[in-house]
Amino acid sequence: MKIKIKELPYEKVLETKTKKAKKPQRQYFLFRFLLRVLSSFELIATRFKYEKINMEKLGKKEPCLFLMNHSSFTDLKIASKILFSRPYNIISTVDAFIGKSLLMRFLGCIPTRKYINDVKLVRDMVYATKTLKCSVLMYPEASYSFDGTALPLPDSLGKCIKLLGVPVVMINTFGAFHRDPLYNNLMKRKVKVSARVEYILSPEQITEMSHEEINELLKEKFSFDGFRWQQENNIKIDEPFRAKGLNRVLYKCPNCHEEGKTVGEGTTLKCTACGKEYELNEYGFMVAKDGKTEFSHIPDWYNWQRECVKKELLANDYSLNTEVDICIIKDHKCLYRVGEGKLTHSNEGFRLVGCDGKLDYTHKPFSSYTLNADYFWYEIGDIISFGDHKMTYYCFPKGEVDIVAKTRLATEELYKILREKKKKPELATSSVKE
Repeated sequence: MKIKIKELPYEKVLETKTKKAKKPQRQYFLFRFLLRVLSSFELIATRFKYEKINMEKLGKKEPCLFLMNHSSFTDLKIASKILFSRPYNIISTVDAFIGKSLLMRFLGCIPTRKYINDVKLVRDMVYATKTLKCSVLMYPEASYSFDGTALPLPDSLGKCIKLLGVPVVMINTFGAFHRDPLYNNLMKRKVKVSARVEYILSPEQITEMSHEEINELLKEKFSFDGFRWQQENNIKIDEPFRAKGLNRVLYKCPNCHEEGKTVGEGTTLKCTACGKEYELNEYGFMVAKDGKTEFSHIPDWYNWQRECVKKELLANDYSLNTEVDICIIKDHKCLYRVGEGKLTHSNEGFRLVGCDGKLDYTHKPFSSYTLNADYFWYEIGDIISFGDHKMTYYCFPKGEVDIVAKTRLATEELYKILREKKKKPELATSSVKE
């Protein structure tokens, strides 16, 4: 998948005018049909099937909110089959509209920017369900999983559900992550994919529950572990490239603790600092070729890295300082490439400086609970991205060291520290600032 790119000086991007936001549009049946047909080839290849739980409670023409976990590019194709019988609007990131805004509107897509408090998005969802009488498909994680486990959900989700007041249906996928994991550069594996479609909340239950109770239920429903699923179901994945790019996720060696020295190629992950080598076997386990296997389960390795980052933050030892290429999305016309700069990240948040000193943007640590980070984004490169209601900045690190996963972990842990600081100031380091 590609995206339209235009070279433009930063000051010219600032001068570009954005069109007034439009209300959601009811999905055209022809485009829903085409999406279904085009998706069928992928679903046939994965021998896709799904089960329904309590779906008899949902009326055939009753609008609802479909919440779906986000594992890979296969997700929308799965949704196109499950939801084909009813009109639905799709919550989409603004980058998906670049160069194809009209098509996306015909598909019923509603644009939003990731990880900001988007009041307009909530209004659009209400308009879709109440006025257009359409269901809404939402991926509340808003990004793909790195390690096959759930990403944090926004605290505002429960409030949004209470405001909508429509039934909530959960779509859980199985095998979609392993079919096309983000770290693997869009290289697909031969894996069966399935899904579970479950009616989880009625309008009456939503009225009776607090938004905190709804959030707890959703957290439970979104709890999953793709590698555990593979292991427990004895799913064999024997592609010879299954560990390629795994260094993007497992960037820290548990043997020598060096960072950015792991290399994933073929079926193995090797640390070039100490020479230790691990194999990702056919059933999803990491196995050391010599000596102790510190973490046989990839999410355990990833969580260990998270704890290491948290310790750095609490000790005020964490920092990121890297040269980046900078792109900006301001409207739906292009991804604007504006030049080079320097990105820093610390306990005080992000700071992006570049374009010969014309750009100086600060993103505070309490601005978002996680980070828009991606691998091989639109086949350009790995990104770190953030912004506000006006513009989104896409930073492409120029160094060879893998920093994207650690930066996402640091963003999430820093937010948690600040949240605890608000509750119990004595438990958080005074060096962490909002």
